[in-house]
Amino acid sequence: LTLAVVLPQHNLTYPWAWPRVGPAVRLAAAAVNSRPDLLPGFTLGWVFGDSEDRHGVCSEMAAPLVAVDLRLAHHPAAFLGPGCVYSAAPVARFTSHWQLPLVTAGAEAHGFDDKSEEFGLTTRAGPSHRKLGELGVQLHRRFNWTRRALLVYWDERVDDRPYYFAAEGLYVQLPTLRNLTVMDVVFRDGGNFSFIIQEIKAKGR
Repeated sequence: LTLAVVLPQHNLTYPWAWPRVGPAVRLAAAAVNSRPDLLPGFTLGWVFGDSEDRHGVCSEMAAPLVAVDLRLAHHPAAFLGPGCVYSAAPVARFTSHWQLPLVTAGAEAHGFDDKSEEFGLTTRAGPSHRKLGELGVQLHRRFNWTRRALLVYWDERVDDRPYYFAAEGLYVQLPTLRNLTVMDVVFRDGGNFSFIIQEIKAKGR
């Protein structure tokens, strides 16, 4: 049995980078193979594909191409990774089409909660932004914040947009509270912070 691993090869800013995850994959495969009763008649192996682009960041183009190459060359039984949202989404769509499970520590975005079709075989081992949204709902109920919620977040629209997707979890879940108005203010590096303060004053009350 072959496990296809699609992760960033060098960039340690990602918690699921191969230098961090690789030792665990090796140990897990060795542990499984040391127990003949776990997979009788099979040996677990793995193949690796890099999800980084030439700049060293997660790539929504590199990851699915690598996944297809690994699928055609090695016929894996399952995929591990990618972790980044924009890399994981197309790979998860492919693995769903291939009827293969995908396990990831990332893919936190709210959209991965849809198990009806394209992400039906995707399992997230890490946190999800839906859970953050549900926490926000519980806080609003606990403190009786019933009129308005204002989300202020930073978004450069590059790489994996972690703050955007974190805010998305709140933005989607908070409206489940009746009559609660949810608004958002986005800021970027070098932005006009006086404008942001005025927006908070105008929209947050």
